[in-house]
Amino acid sequence: MKRLRQFTKWMKGYIHLYFIGFALLLVVQYFRSLTPLFLQHIIDNIFGDKASALPGFITRYFIADTIPGLLLLVAVVSVAFTIFRLVFVFFNRVLFAYFMENVAYRMRNTLYDHIQNLSFTYHSNAETGDLIQRTTTDVDTYRRFIGEQLVEVSRLFFLSMFAIFQMALMNPRMTLISLITAPIILTTATIYFTKVKTVFDRVEKAEGKMTTAVQENVTGSRVVKAFQNEKFEIDKFDERSTVFRDESMHLSKLMAFFWSGTDFIIFFQYTLTASFGIYYTIQGTMDPGQFIAFLSLLGMIVWPLRQLGRLVGDFGKTIVSLDRIDEIMDQESEHENESDFKPDITGHVTFRNVGFQFNDDNKPLLKNINFEVKPGETLAVIGKTGSGKSTLMNLMVRLLETTEGQILLDGNDIKSINKHHLRKNVGVILQEPFLYSKSVYENIGIMKRDADQEKIYSAAAIARVHDDILDFEEGYKTKVGERGVTLSGGQKQRVAIARMLLENKPVLVFDDSLSAVDTETDIQIRRALMHYWQDTTVFIITHRITTAMEADKIIILEDGEIKAFGNHASLLAEDGLYASLYKQQTNLDTLEKEVV
Repeated sequence: MKRLRQFTKWMKGYIHLYFIGFALLLVVQYFRSLTPLFLQHIIDNIFGDKASALPGFITRYFIADTIPGLLLLVAVVSVAFTIFRLVFVFFNRVLFAYFMENVAYRMRNTLYDHIQNLSFTYHSNAETGDLIQRTTTDVDTYRRFIGEQLVEVSRLFFLSMFAIFQMALMNPRMTLISLITAPIILTTATIYFTKVKTVFDRVEKAEGKMTTAVQENVTGSRVVKAFQNEKFEIDKFDERSTVFRDESMHLSKLMAFFWSGTDFIIFFQYTLTASFGIYYTIQGTMDPGQFIAFLSLLGMIVWPLRQLGRLVGDFGKTIVSLDRIDEIMDQESEHENESDFKPDITGHVTFRNVGFQFNDDNKPLLKNINFEVKPGETLAVIGKTGSGKSTLMNLMVRLLETTEGQILLDGNDIKSINKHHLRKNVGVILQEPFLYSKSVYENIGIMKRDADQEKIYSAAAIARVHDDILDFEEGYKTKVGERGVTLSGGQKQRVAIARMLLENKPVLVFDDSLSAVDTETDIQIRRALMHYWQDTTVFIITHRITTAMEADKIIILEDGEIKAFGNHASLLAEDGLYASLYKQQTNLDTLEKEVV
């Protein structure tokens, strides 16, 4: 029952179409099983004096005074009958296609929406390629099974049952002879495709590794060329391509063995049925028309049977895909039991005894963090790699949740504020921003799609990237390439800053997002922000003292704790870590100038 619910839950809203489709399928297969009986009627009834195997609702139309007239009627009714069946087939396929595509559409969208609402922690641990495969390949596996393969199973089952029914009505003894090898074919096919699943898996994994090699090489083509690593990449691809070829050849050999083996069994069954049919016809216990009809009906049974094994294997793959999809859907959304509280935010931020520890860690990353930043003030956070600087900012926008203490925004605990509302008012600019494969103009305007040209130009000017863009051959229409590869690191960061500046946010967080720009441009951007965004609370995470020194307040983080707090002058006077870093960076700048 659990599997049945898992299998049918995605069909809700469309399952009535499924039942209608199966009803049409039942009619179509019954009509198809009658097709060989027209020939039996001609041979045994028109040219002989035997009873027709066709049902009465068809033979009632065969009324004529002459044999040519009867043959003409049979031909006309047979053609009309076939056209009628094909019409049913058409509507049946359209119905299943509509059902299949709509279920897959809703499934993909539901899965994608759910992934968007999963926590930052989940996305940090998940593999991007795996998530893509689950929303595409796994969904498509389910789509094809319910819309094509399961329908094919039902078609084969209905057709076989109707064919056996028609054969049993004509000659029960010949029916048993004609089905002697059917269990053998079905069992062989089921066992084969169940066992060969491991080979299928190896082929898919080999193909995945080969594809990954191509993806990595294309993505990192600049690195490959810079290190003259082309031969290594070619050899690596050749190795993985060889494995894929060998596994595919192994699979092809197994399939060739199976298909040829089952073909031999089917040939044997036809030979056996034909031999007994000829014998019984000569003996007079079987009519010639029945013998010919039997051979046609036999093909409706034995040929489909060998396909059922493959469908058993496909069902196994579908269950695996559904399990993988459910694994995502069972993850709790970060917006579960979300608050509706959406207060006005001015940017007054307070950290009270804040601590944080990852679930898989045995010691806290942050502990006893206390500070206050008022609206319009700038706070710089300086610390070594791994000191918890970015974690501090992730806590402020609830990408991570505090394990101790409180973070207050205008006096309200951020855990009581609606997450969408919180993140709409707190803008975060990352060190390595993601840019879409669109024009520069579209990348800046993506934060606010209704922004006019003047506002986009103004944001780019504040971010000190406007002049750079105008120097491009196509200006703002320049395509930045996938992930912004056509721009320099500094240009990407400044485009990301311009994108964030389109909306007037009470709080802005620069997560080391000025690291790739030169010191002069860094100063220009910060001063422009101070001029245009005087009331905005700004957090700057940085390693650069020249970036931090003009901030109203500076925090020195070390081992997850605040080791020093003050402004540039007071921290220099303490002669601690800040003063040490200041001296090192100042001496380095002086040395660089002397070298130049």
